[in-house]
Amino acid sequence: MVLCQGGEGDAAPAAGGQEPEVPPGREDGPGAVQPCPAPGVEAAGAEERRACGCCSGMSWPFCCEAPGAKKKAACPGLGLFYTVLSAFLFSVASLFLKKIEDVHSVEVSAFRCVFQMAFVLPGLIYYKTGFLGPKGKRIFLFFRGFLGSTAMVLLYYAYQVMPLADATVITFTSPVFTSLLAWIFLKEKYSLWDVLFTLFAVTGVILIARPPFLFGSHVTGIEGSYSDHLKGTIAAIASTLSAASTIVILRKVGKSVHYFLSIWYYAVIGLIGCVIALFVLNEWRLPHCGRDRVFLILIGLLGLGGQIFLTKALQIEKAGPVSIMRTMDVVFAFILQVLFLNHIPTWWTVGGALCVVASSSGTAIRKWRHSVKKAKQREI
Repeated sequence: MVLCQGGEGDAAPAAGGQEPEVPPGREDGPGAVQPCPAPGVEAAGAEERRACGCCSGMSWPFCCEAPGAKKKAACPGLGLFYTVLSAFLFSVASLFLKKIEDVHSVEVSAFRCVFQMAFVLPGLIYYKTGFLGPKGKRIFLFFRGFLGSTAMVLLYYAYQVMPLADATVITFTSPVFTSLLAWIFLKEKYSLWDVLFTLFAVTGVILIARPPFLFGSHVTGIEGSYSDHLKGTIAAIASTLSAASTIVILRKVGKSVHYFLSIWYYAVIGLIGCVIALFVLNEWRLPHCGRDRVFLILIGLLGLGGQIFLTKALQIEKAGPVSIMRTMDVVFAFILQVLFLNHIPTWWTVGGALCVVASSSGTAIRKWRHSVKKAKQREI
């Protein structure tokens, strides 16, 4: 059998370890061997075959999809399922963090960074990306690692000193702050809708923090003292701002740096910073209980698994639906808090959650529609 030209070339990976682009409509993936039609034979539907660009010997649309159409996922909704699974894994990891006793949040973050490094190191070696990255991008990678690890430490601290659902809800203000920072530093458009979503997010945070000058001196539904609750709220907001800054930096860097290298900086700088902070605070200690040691390992594995499934979801699904489906993290946080922590959220927390979810979902939907509109304009 004669092979079509390019059959073996498609099977070879592109430079940098990335998969080659699949021609539109080729259903059996890159590198598939296709039989060519006999020379000189002009079957019915030859124009469709030429427009389609395949040589399967079948007329369009039976051979493949329409020209320019994107290849459909093998399983519809698989990306959204990965997103829900990712949210569940992150929520369970947060629950285990609440169950750990006498282990500082910085130490938990250090263990998480170790798991990240163990996962990323083989990828760096396989893709031959190096460990430092391009010279012009190293400063951005450094700040990405510093801000990303700072966000993780602050979030873990917030989880430890305030209700699980409250801390989780505050983190979902990240898309709103990302839009604001992108407007300031990247000169991206910031419309009245973005202002409205920002106000919704701020309202949600106020309902969760419940400052005494607005809600009185007797604040209910918090863990421990109000002082710890306020510290956790400030830490969660600072974590959200750090995470939003990280996203802006990643947008600035673009695709010029492999994502494994970005995670590597995050893990290495985070581990170095955590070790220094532990010696300064004199908080380094091995967990006294065997259960806490198991929880530390599970937090690392679950966090890594959640990140993998979220990455897979973004590879096969648009960012808009993924961002909206990620709000399931809030639902899981409420459920786990009630079932395993015996802490029923107050109506203030529920109201704040609704405000924040509406804000983040509105931001995601607006950006999704904007990207779809731009894609249609490019096609025209």
